[in-house]
Amino acid sequence: MSETFFPINDLLRRKFQTVLTLTTLMLSVASTLFLLLYSERIGFGIASITKETLTYSLSVIFSQFLLFVGVLIFAVGAVITSFIVFLMMKQRTKDFGLIKAAGCPNSLVFGYFMTELLIVAFTGCAFGVVLGFVADFAVINVFHFQSYQNPPNLWFIPLVFGVFIFIAVLFGTKPIIDAAKLSPAKAMSPVHYFGMDKAKKFKPLSRIGITLRLSSRSLSRRQSASVRIVILLSLVFVLLTVSICGGIVAEDTTRSWVEGAVGKDVVGICHRDFCLHYKFLLSKFSGTIEISDFDYRDIRFAVPEDILESLDASPEIVSVDLRLVLEEIIREMSSYTIDPEEDRTLPVGGNRTGKSLIVGVNPEEVLTKSFMKGFFLNSSNSQEAVIGDTLAEALYSPDLSVDPPIRTSDPLLQKLIMCEKIFEIIGVSVEPINNGNVTYVPLKKLQDLTGISHVNIVLVKFAASVEHETALAELRVEIQNMNPEFTVFEVNEVLQENLGFLSSLWSTILILPSLILTSAAFCLIGYTLLTVAEQRQELAVLRAVGTKPKTITAIIGFQILIVLVSSCAIGIAFGVITTLMILIPEPVVTSITILEISGWLLTVLAGMFSLSLYPALKFAKSPLLKIMV
Repeated sequence: MSETFFPINDLLRRKFQTVLTLTTLMLSVASTLFLLLYSERIGFGIASITKETLTYSLSVIFSQFLLFVGVLIFAVGAVITSFIVFLMMKQRTKDFGLIKAAGCPNSLVFGYFMTELLIVAFTGCAFGVVLGFVADFAVINVFHFQSYQNPPNLWFIPLVFGVFIFIAVLFGTKPIIDAAKLSPAKAMSPVHYFGMDKAKKFKPLSRIGITLRLSSRSLSRRQSASVRIVILLSLVFVLLTVSICGGIVAEDTTRSWVEGAVGKDVVGICHRDFCLHYKFLLSKFSGTIEISDFDYRDIRFAVPEDILESLDASPEIVSVDLRLVLEEIIREMSSYTIDPEEDRTLPVGGNRTGKSLIVGVNPEEVLTKSFMKGFFLNSSNSQEAVIGDTLAEALYSPDLSVDPPIRTSDPLLQKLIMCEKIFEIIGVSVEPINNGNVTYVPLKKLQDLTGISHVNIVLVKFAASVEHETALAELRVEIQNMNPEFTVFEVNEVLQENLGFLSSLWSTILILPSLILTSAAFCLIGYTLLTVAEQRQELAVLRAVGTKPKTITAIIGFQILIVLVSSCAIGIAFGVITTLMILIPEPVVTSITILEISGWLLTVLAGMFSLSLYPALKFAKSPLLKIMV
């Protein structure tokens, strides 16, 4: 008999188990490859941060999620791969003993099962690579995510394929070697196969709790498989909790940051050319291609006094936010701090230079509210500044590549120089405008420094009692009549684009674990198959003495429930701690968020439990004579 003919026929004979194993391997490989391709395409990579989209702080959060979820997906994929091949080959112990008892040499039997393992590992991983690549291609061309910028890195394909082939062969070989060490009699012995030689002393059954007692005994007999499935499902629920809980909370948190910084229901009034550019500055956050240089000092952009007076006099407008937007060269100003341990001064920062968008505002009238580290501007007369997070990273972070190297840097301990004037930095904010490369200073100070007495954009907000669309239409007509060169626009238009971009990113985070979840569900089905196979004789005896099929199903169901609940408790606990205490600063959690997360996790738990009962239901409904054979 050919060494390949027997394994292929054996795999075809066990169609359900073979398809289950291949599908599990395929989904594990596909999810890992898709994650790598996705993270590389959007420009973040697994450990790099883009400066083309998002701000620095949001890039860090998203990259941390990709990195953490990526590590979890790889770990879960590796555990799933090892577990499913372990189950597949563990169930062949009796077959191994039977073939050896028939006189087949040990080396030849070993070759049969190794060939079977290699066929399954190679086929599952190959299909997984294809599925992962197709999934990446589909996301680009079907969903048209604007975050995708880079071509796929094809080196990930052989990397993922090789790693998972290695894991499958490594963990699949161990059960074969263990079986090869057994004598044919022991390999075929029900006492050894069903774990009865490892069972602890068991008290006589009572009618109370018989189902739970049988379930617990069966789990204790199969300690190796039980511990493996608990570890696997715990990792799966950590991944699900971080992905679902973290994804939802992170999306709500980052949306609130962007919404506060851009301004909700805010209306802008400016020159029509300036309007287009201001929208560009806001939409850079979601990947808009940069346009040519812009002259912010053009006198055409000055908002006329009659428009300002009209806005102040309007009873429908409750807030008027005057702004002067310019672009200036700023310079980092180094400082010193005291090392309390060595009682000496340490240099902080350097003297780096960069170009920044400068926004002059009246602190008392600002309509936007950014997520801050530190404080926002307090007074119109203060010589203070607030910088965006991307600018803080560019000019106020340690840099060992310069001469002399900057080992310590902190914007809140330093100052900036603009137009030869020194400003104290009192806060760092998450600012979508110009991708966080922005500096806020008091309007009066900026006008005095530049000699520009006008403003070039005004943000207003209508009273809550007025109908927004009606008031907006009336304001447009009024501004058009006063000066046809000026226009009224809704900031909400760009805000929704940015929020939609954020949602597309976080929704993909929620998609990533779906393939792994499916793989875990198949592993649980495989574990149930092993459970049914190992308890076949004792469950058949229970059926023979009159036990109802639903009781048989309940016994197996309780075993699965014990495994699921224990794994779920461990996974959710670690997942919540990781999400709320490590990955997201100052998370926004509402009652609706809690209900949404709970609903998702309960749905996943119920779905996995229902799927895992299929082998038990099939076995319980089988005729007694068929079970006894």
